[in-house]
Order: sequence, then C-alpha cells, then structure tokens
Amino acid sequence: MTLARRAAAALLLAALAAGCATHRPEGADWLTGKLSVKVDATDTQPQRSLSSGFELRGDAESGELRLTSPLGTLVALARWAPGEAVLSASDGERRFADLDELARESLGEALPLRALPSWLRGKPWPGAPSQDVVGGFEQLGWQVGLARYAEGWLEVSRKAAPAVTLRARLERDG
Repeated sequence: MTLARRAAAALLLAALAAGCATHRPEGADWLTGKLSVKVDATDTQPQRSLSSGFELRGDAESGELRLTSPLGTLVALARWAPGEAVLSASDGERRFADLDELARESLGEALPLRALPSWLRGKPWPGAPSQDVVGGFEQLGWQVGLARYAEGWLEVSRKAAPAVTLRARLERDG
C-alpha cells in the first residue's frame, strides 16, 4: 500500500499509536491527540490497522484534519467546505465532492467522516438521529463509547461487515 493510500486510509478511518506528542496548534477550537483504527478482514481484503497523530478543527460542513507520524511529520491533510473535500499527501492533491466521496474513493467504503468532529467532542452529530445507550450513544450504525471520555478516551465501533474500531486519545489542556 502506498504512503498516499495509507494516509488516505488513516484519514478516512479517521486512526492512535504511542509515539512523540503532537505539536498543539494554536486556538481553542483544535482537537488533538492520537487515533488508531482497525478494520476486520473480509473475503476480499485482509485486516487493516492504522495509527496516526491528529489535529482537527471544524465541523461536518467545513474543517481541517491533519494526520501526523509518531515523530510529528505531516502525513496527510484534509480540508473540506460545502461542495468540496481536498486530500493532500506526499503524492499530490486529490479533490472530491464531499467527505463521503473522499471516504468511498480512498478506502472503498463510506465512513461517517462528517460525524467525526462531533463524536470526538463527545456529542452526537446533529445531522442524523441518535439513540442513547449505556456508556454512550448509537448513530449511523456506529456505537460511540464515552465511558472514559472524561479521561480523554473515545471508542467508536461498527459491527456491520467489515467491523471497524476507532480509538482516540484526546490531548487535554491542564
């Protein structure tokens, strides 16, 4: 898998490993931390797992997501606004109509990237119905676990094939 595809996959699966701390961008609206993503094997794809540091600002309509290596090097940058999503990596820039298309084209399946900024803030995305469950909520076929959110941990999982698990460790001020 090329570096650009790995970066796109990490971005789309939205993904946390041990390593050097990321530089915290200036401004209170940034979320930073580490992501890890595991996608179970299917009949046609082997199991995939990715990890990255991340810096995120914005919401479902417009924003920016930076993915970094454990040493803090920028691996991929996604920017989105109404009508466009742009993925920049070492092999250049790719443009998409929206985050859904970016996910489908880069990973081969749709992932709820529009909901991710809300979920990382510990809240349901306002663009779709959600249901409270013990320890979090369900939305768009995904379970968002908030049991350890006060400690900076978030776990998002989808049981439908291929099963996907995303874990985030958010950096907190203080």
